[in-house]
Amino acid sequence: MSDIVEDTPTTGQKFTAEALGTFVLVFFGCGAAVYSGGDLVATGLTFGLTVVVMAYAVGRISGGHFNPAVTLGAVLGGRLPWNQVGIYMAAQLLGGLLAGAVLFGLGNGFDGFSAEGNMGQNFFGDQGSGFAWWAALLLEIVLTAIFLWVILAVTDERNEVNVALGPLAIGLALAMIHFMAIPLTGTSVNPARSIGVGVFAGTDAIVQLWLFVLAPLLGAAIAGLTYPLLFGQGAAPVAGSGLNFGGGRKEQFVPGTYEAQWNQGQQGGWGQPGAAWGAPPQQQWGQPAAPQQPDPAYGAPQTAPGQWGQPAPQQQPAQPSQPGQWGAPPAQQPGQHPGQGAPGHWGNPEGDDDGRTQVRRPD
Repeated sequence: MSDIVEDTPTTGQKFTAEALGTFVLVFFGCGAAVYSGGDLVATGLTFGLTVVVMAYAVGRISGGHFNPAVTLGAVLGGRLPWNQVGIYMAAQLLGGLLAGAVLFGLGNGFDGFSAEGNMGQNFFGDQGSGFAWWAALLLEIVLTAIFLWVILAVTDERNEVNVALGPLAIGLALAMIHFMAIPLTGTSVNPARSIGVGVFAGTDAIVQLWLFVLAPLLGAAIAGLTYPLLFGQGAAPVAGSGLNFGGGRKEQFVPGTYEAQWNQGQQGGWGQPGAAWGAPPQQQWGQPAAPQQPDPAYGAPQTAPGQWGQPAPQQQPAQPSQPGQWGAPPAQQPGQHPGQGAPGHWGNPEGDDDGRTQVRRPD
């Protein structure tokens, strides 16, 4: 019988949610960067607000990653099985590329529009602020790691903050990151965002894409691997996640809530039922134990061997033992006194019984 219930999102629904969420993020975020004239506050808030809005909208379906780096951090942090990574990342890249294509088409609504350098793409060195490549690489790694630590902490099942505030905290963190990094690199922390518009922004932007793909993935990997070490695992890691490439469970209950998507319906974690120390075998937490019968000898519950909490079976009246059975007296030989053992038997010295010597008749 399948363990999947009706409110468990399907793979197609997750793909659609991630594609749509990434499209909205790239379309509005990079669109604000282009059409606001590079306004720092407007662009930063737009990126943050799109994450908030779409996480509230479709987070219950897929968790609201909208970013291959977030997906990588989630799987390495034990929140997502490896067998879903390809679906998530393919959807995110598709959403980013569709957003870039729509922005490219809209830009051509202006006479003399040139997409080269005008797509809200990321940059470093001579193509941007003059920021050195190694500094841009380090900055994007650090910012992505911080972003993933925030996400993993906010979605941690042990976090007592109202779950409804999770997307808001994540969106504000992304806006905070943009406020700092826009003047330096245009802020990536998201390979899908960089690729989505970068492929339309000219040769120089395409050549620089490697940094804005590599750095976010490195930062996410660092955060995903170190979060359980720094702050504890919380729920048991999802099967097939982390450094276990087993592929995950085929049938897995993941109800349609934002928190459940990030913890994949795991039980037995911090404060969760099913992992109580000292709980009797086969007894669920909070369920009454099987009734016990008092022992007439001691007045205490008595259990049968191998059964927890079951009364011992009643003893049958003792039956006379048959000769040769365990615990039965040996059979009497003709001419043998009661209690006289055969020579050589246990407890009976050979040739001697109760201090009397047997005299054998000569043949």
